[in-house]
Amino acid sequence: VQVVQSGGGLVQPGGSLRLSCVASGWIAPPYNYGWFRQVPGKEREGVSCLSVKDERTFYTDSVKGRFTISRDNAKNTVYLEMNNLKPEDTAVYYCAVGYTIPGGVVSSANEYDYWGQGTQVTVSS
Repeated sequence: VQVVQSGGGLVQPGGSLRLSCVASGWIAPPYNYGWFRQVPGKEREGVSCLSVKDERTFYTDSVKGRFTISRDNAKNTVYLEMNNLKPEDTAVYYCAVGYTIPGGVVSSANEYDYWGQGTQVTVSS
C-alpha cells in the first residue's frame, strides 16, 4: 500500500489549506483513515480520523469546528480541510491508513499501518 500526500505550505493565521491523501496498491480498502501531526520533541497527535465502515469521525478538541475530514471513494482520496488556521497548528502532517480495527473510528497512531511521507504546514504572519 502506498500513501501519497499533497498540499500544505505556509499560510497566515486565519487562512485555509487543504491536504490530500491518496492510498493505492491495496487489495482491500482500509478500515480507517487518519490525519496526524507532529512537532519536534512531541508525540504524533491524532488530528482527525475517519471510519470507512460507518463514516464516523474523530477530531481532536483543538481543531473542532475548524477542520473537516472527507473522503472521495472514486478517487481513493481523503482530504483534510483546515480553516481558521492558528500558529499552534504548525506541524508536519501525516496521512495514515489502517487495517487493524474494522469498526469504529480509531485515533491512535499505533493502530495505523501505512503512512504518507508527511507535509509541512506552517501558520505564521
